[in-house]
Amino acid sequence: MSIAAQLSARERITSLLDDNSFVEVGAFITKRSTDFNLEQKDIPNDGVITGYGLIDGNPVYVFSQDASSLGGSVGEMHAKKITAIYDLALKVGAPVIGLIDSSGMRLQESTDALNGLGEIYLKQVMASGVIPQIMAVFGNCGGGLAVMSSLSDFSFIEEKNARLFLQTPNSLQGNYKQKLDTSSAGFNAKSGTVDYVGSDDLDVLSKIRELISIIPSNNEEEGCIIECSDDLNRLVPAFSQELEETKKAIIDIADNNYFFETKANYAKEMVTGFIRLNGVTVGAIANRTKVLDEDGKAIEQFDSVLTSDGCKKAASFVRFCDAFDIPVLTLTNLSGYKADVNEEASIAAASAELTYAFADATVPKVNLLVGKAYGSAYISMNSKHIGADYVFALPNAEVGMMDAKLAAQIIYDGEPTEVINEKSSQYASLQNGALSAAKRGYVDNIIEPETVRKHLIYAFEMLYTKSEARPIKKHGSF
Repeated sequence: MSIAAQLSARERITSLLDDNSFVEVGAFITKRSTDFNLEQKDIPNDGVITGYGLIDGNPVYVFSQDASSLGGSVGEMHAKKITAIYDLALKVGAPVIGLIDSSGMRLQESTDALNGLGEIYLKQVMASGVIPQIMAVFGNCGGGLAVMSSLSDFSFIEEKNARLFLQTPNSLQGNYKQKLDTSSAGFNAKSGTVDYVGSDDLDVLSKIRELISIIPSNNEEEGCIIECSDDLNRLVPAFSQELEETKKAIIDIADNNYFFETKANYAKEMVTGFIRLNGVTVGAIANRTKVLDEDGKAIEQFDSVLTSDGCKKAASFVRFCDAFDIPVLTLTNLSGYKADVNEEASIAAASAELTYAFADATVPKVNLLVGKAYGSAYISMNSKHIGADYVFALPNAEVGMMDAKLAAQIIYDGEPTEVINEKSSQYASLQNGALSAAKRGYVDNIIEPETVRKHLIYAFEMLYTKSEARPIKKHGSF
């Protein structure tokens, strides 16, 4: 990364926001503690610059930690500046963006620093589901600050200089940094802790601007809509060739082929991100069996199964969409669950988490069956059985308990091979076809692959005013 791209705390703010839009708040606030000779130290801005401004005309509140000011450490007044920004953002319904570069909690202030960090946590929880929270790591983000980053809705990290860790790599039993750098951007991307890894500061800031432009500013904003310049009836002739690399399928049906992917390097068998359909922001989720390079060559392959990480990735994304009234689209291709010892320890709970997220969501929900839709794994993936509003299927989709051949072998155990084969064909036609599911009302329509875009647009248009009453409760207990 070039030296020019390693920005100061203030330069990060000015690069993030629209030109000349930043207004600083609390510029003269500094520490009150005098312990351990702090009265002799000059700490400009108490290590954090706070204020508000615009991103493409959208109001946002921002704080940027200054590593050149006592390491950007979090002390009493440092924390109060951040919580004050949260209070203002909650009042006006604007996102909060945190730019993190800190040595951690200020040791000279001890319990005051602990209290301050706890108050930030509390504000983050109060803001969750009310306003979007975005954190970006440019330097150190360790210990309690890693929790602060993870309490946000989206986390970004700079590739070379940023470090995100709850405990340092050398403090982990049996590990040291040269063996496995658990604080690196790459490690955090693969573990799902961050949503995006930027090549430098400017790349990260540009990606945050992009995200702000596609999500609502608060939970009361009615839709996130722009004028659509794409043909609403545009056919997608390549769609049937993209059913394994569903990221390409999502891009193909989106307005102007735009897709903002989240957690791209985590649980790659599950794709999540934002598209627009007729100018409306939609959360897209898809099962994936292949990752292709730019030349169309498969570089990774997966079974058409649910994994624990994939379930968690999708469930978290669905909860964000539901909180901010963003419709949800799923592309489903599932034959079951990943079967190994490690998965068995967590897959039931993870699948329950995914099921809960879809069933609990009251936003418009549309499911497109693009391949197999077998068993309880399919039920968990936004099926009509747990509340999908519309379910479409491609002509070759398979919907049922399991593979027809396996079902016939179980039902007619001990019978000759020719009987098994005959009954397998019969089971496929009677129980496993998209048509049989449609006859029972579990699929609303069977559509041709090239017409997918227009069918999805019309479905979401009809669901735009959806309102769904639920039992009165404080919150679910899952």
